[in-house]
Amino acid sequence: MSYNKLVRDKIPDIIKSNGEEPITRVLSEEEYKIELEKKLQEELNETLQVTGDDRIEELADMLEVMTSLAELEGKTLDDVIITRNEKKEARGGFQKRLYLKGVKEDK
Repeated sequence: MSYNKLVRDKIPDIIKSNGEEPITRVLSEEEYKIELEKKLQEELNETLQVTGDDRIEELADMLEVMTSLAELEGKTLDDVIITRNEKKEARGGFQKRLYLKGVKEDK
């Protein structure tokens, strides 16, 4: 069976424990970045298709990918959270559920 995708570090060991032989290779940094971006999109799509505890699991997967993407930029998850908090302080969050329909132009 062919997968051709980025997987978590322990997946090859899990495959071996099932009596199968994984075929892997180590990605270059550029390939890794591209595959992380694909993985983020994959996890987003999965998140949008589920609810409840399944959604929490998919959000956790997204968080893991975001952490890895941040590390590629020389940052940590804490840096992402600090930036999120700064943006929330300056511009607010989404708790009020506001939907901007437009802006009236001055004549």
